[in-house]
Amino acid sequence: MILSISGVVLLGIICFLFFKKDGLKPSHALVSALFGFYLAGTAIAPSITAGGQSLAGLLGGIKF
Repeated sequence: MILSISGVVLLGIICFLFFKKDGLKPSHALVSALFGFYLAGTAIAPSITAGGQSLAGLLGGIKF
């Protein structure tokens, strides 16, 4: 649950930065959000979730 909340916050920050700095239009943000919601309801959603979790594990394992 913490990972999904962190992912939502991270993607929200990225969308906000795109909106403020790179000229992301509100319509583009709306389409992206709707695409994410619809994609979450498809059969590929578990694969996307697993990929996100493995990427988070990979990034979490990096030691500086």
